[in-house]
Amino acid sequence: MKEILRTNDVVLITRAADLLASEGIASFPLDQHMSVLEGSLGILPRRLMVADRDHFMASSILRDNDLIS
Repeated sequence: MKEILRTNDVVLITRAADLLASEGIASFPLDQHMSVLEGSLGILPRRLMVADRDHFMASSILRDNDLIS
């Protein structure tokens, strides 16, 4: 597994995961439930992971849609 995206923006994580799913790439959001520890302040970033074999294609897709730089 490789990290493809790290952000505090819940909408961005959801958008990226949906975009990857539409291209047939499985992604796995991590740290979703960390808000319990932080008190729902949004301080801790969430991560989106993809399989090693999909990392290059996922990066290209997210870059083409201006979701990552």
